[in-house]
Amino acid sequence: MASSSKSLPTLASEVAYAAPQVIAHRLTRMAFAGANPSARDQREFYQMGAEKVEAFYESWNAMMMQTLQINQRLLFSMWFPWAAKASSKSPVEQLEQAATQILTSGIKPVHKRAVSNAKRLNKTSIL
Repeated sequence: MASSSKSLPTLASEVAYAAPQVIAHRLTRMAFAGANPSARDQREFYQMGAEKVEAFYESWNAMMMQTLQINQRLLFSMWFPWAAKASSKSPVEQLEQAATQILTSGIKPVHKRAVSNAKRLNKTSIL
């Protein structure tokens, strides 16, 4: 199942399952590497930091774009109420849905990296 069709609780659960695996693998690798990490370890340690920065910016941008889309729909519905889609949801339900959409778009970059790192690191030896 692609992450684009997964719900927020599913994405969050998968991140919560994958992250400790990745952390444990990397911390063990750091402990074994000691003061003189190999070139392979150095690449992994560099990637560890770089991917966090990338995921942060991708996540922030995704949430910003989702918020922009939601605000545009809201503005459009106020300017042209006859043209906006009629919703059977209460305003509170609409706000909950909007918040869930924003959070889901924000967790996807983190999910992508955490799950792919867990899969990749589980295939490699620590030493």
